[in-house]
Amino acid sequence: DVYKRQGINAEYGDPFIISLWPDMVRGPKHHLKRLNAPKHWMLAKMGGVWAPKPSAGPHKTRECLPLVILLRNRLKYALTRREACIILSHREVKVDGKVRIDPNFPAGFMDVINVDATEENFRLLYDTKGRFVIHRISPEESTFKLAKVKKIAVGPKSIPYLATHDGRTIRYPHPHIKQNDTVKIDIKTGKITGHTKFLVGQLSMTTGGANTGRVGKITNIDKRLGGETIVHVKDSKGHDWSTLISNVFVIGEGDESLVSLPAGKGIRLSILEERALKLKSRE
Repeated sequence: DVYKRQGINAEYGDPFIISLWPDMVRGPKHHLKRLNAPKHWMLAKMGGVWAPKPSAGPHKTRECLPLVILLRNRLKYALTRREACIILSHREVKVDGKVRIDPNFPAGFMDVINVDATEENFRLLYDTKGRFVIHRISPEESTFKLAKVKKIAVGPKSIPYLATHDGRTIRYPHPHIKQNDTVKIDIKTGKITGHTKFLVGQLSMTTGGANTGRVGKITNIDKRLGGETIVHVKDSKGHDWSTLISNVFVIGEGDESLVSLPAGKGIRLSILEERALKLKSRE
């Protein structure tokens, strides 16, 4: 039996092939090829074979922006990955108030980026083409963030808690807060300072699907038995669209947004409108 467990032929003493762990899985992947990277990272197709593989963190791989891409490709603070790593190692970059030195750390929607060396503050939002926008914000606005409530539950010892879209677990939430509502979180303390209900008439941003980045008011919530709930949205120009409830993020009440929005205010332009805007900028 000892020989069998060690994978050795008892008669001849020669090792033989034996499958001791037939059900063992491969484990986590540590590499990502550039052609498989999310398109909204906008990496050059011929710029190399590999892309940064996001670390495990608060946002999914397809819904995040690694810090190395943010510093090198977006903000242009670094020319190479090595330079971006040096900047991070100096502990100059904070994500939601915490110093992050991992170049592959996944920053995501509504995260607040603080760069102490330049005294700049940014918030990650979407443009109407579904790409991340590094939106510059004031120091006052950088003290809070919005988070969507993904789950409300009761934990051990009957302690109620909620889970947010950015991986936070907050205990003892206000009983009026429900799933799909938006909570305002103080970055310094991590506590909830306010909340906005998910209702018809609220201002929302679409965070997934073909309409990612568009901002408009919720006009109808279509609940379907045995199927996904569909939300209908209309922007300030009268254009309407519909999407899954999981893709709708409430950002304000009425016409007023709780956070400042990037250029365009989430209004998608037609091809002709984009062309006219480009021609006007060249004049």
